[in-house]
Amino acid sequence: MSKLTMDDLLAKYDVKPLKVGDVMDATVLSVKKHEAWMDMGPYGVGVVLRKEIGYGQALELGQVLSVSIVDPEIEDGYALLSMRKAAKDKGWEELQRIADSQEVIEVTPYDANRGGLLIELEGIRGFMPVSQLSAHNYPRVSGADKDEILQKLNSLVGKTLKVRILDASRKDNKLIFSEKEAVKDDMQARFSELSVGDEVEGTITGVIDFGAFVNVGGIEGLIHISEISWERVEDPTKYVKTGDTIKAKIIAIDKERLSLSLKQMTEDPWMKDVKKFKKGQIVEGVVTRITPFGAFVQLTPSIEALVHVSEIVDSDKNDSVDPEKIFKLNEKKKFKVLDVNKEARKIALSLKDA
Repeated sequence: MSKLTMDDLLAKYDVKPLKVGDVMDATVLSVKKHEAWMDMGPYGVGVVLRKEIGYGQALELGQVLSVSIVDPEIEDGYALLSMRKAAKDKGWEELQRIADSQEVIEVTPYDANRGGLLIELEGIRGFMPVSQLSAHNYPRVSGADKDEILQKLNSLVGKTLKVRILDASRKDNKLIFSEKEAVKDDMQARFSELSVGDEVEGTITGVIDFGAFVNVGGIEGLIHISEISWERVEDPTKYVKTGDTIKAKIIAIDKERLSLSLKQMTEDPWMKDVKKFKKGQIVEGVVTRITPFGAFVQLTPSIEALVHVSEIVDSDKNDSVDPEKIFKLNEKKKFKVLDVNKEARKIALSLKDA
């Protein structure tokens, strides 16, 4: 009489044969040092090796657990099972469901690197790139200092974040999260409530060479260096610092960011001071910059005027004049006002007629 296989027995009782990768429920029969034995109902008995049980998981007799078929029939007719693989298989199914539904979920990062945050969900490890963080959590760092970026990312480890799954690919073993996508709908609603000219309050989240980033109720704003102060700004950190609460005016709105102005919250001192100057007037100023085409002169803290190279010496000598030989930085000189153009915010001076 030939030996019956498990498939023969299953066929006899009209039970669908097991396949590698099938996931089913099984009951714990016994737990030993190196393995656990499981009752699979009509499919008989299976064994789960300790390494396939899952780190730190305690089993109890009679407990019903999900297992994955590694081999439908090994020696003595038992099935080789894996709890870890079953959890992972179910995990991918749940992750795909969440991704397809675009559901907003809560996650807790368990670690960080310079590229982003490491997150585990449904037993599967994933990643959230820095670029997918919301404006509130994005690490705005002067000079893109990688160590400082990592420090800011580490501060998010262990915190609960609301995210959407951007990509869940079991085939490529890729799981990508996005906080930015999770807040997108809320941001669009907030954007619709804002208009150019509105005054808003926000917190400085980062100061860089060309300006400062501001968190305005979860919306990212940028104050360009030219909009920080009415005076010339060389170093934004002398005017604002990370963590400062400021009020600013919205000067432009795009899809993801506000353009803000700090200086427009105050009166334009240029328009106030320019009233002091008239064409033909002799004035005194300090040379602040020297260029091949002339020199810039500070008349008041808010007004800088230009002495063009053609107005330094008589016209027949213009071709040979070198402004650097005529002027010295920070020296005081007298000049004649040639023109006051309020619309262009310019004052032209002459040295030769002063």
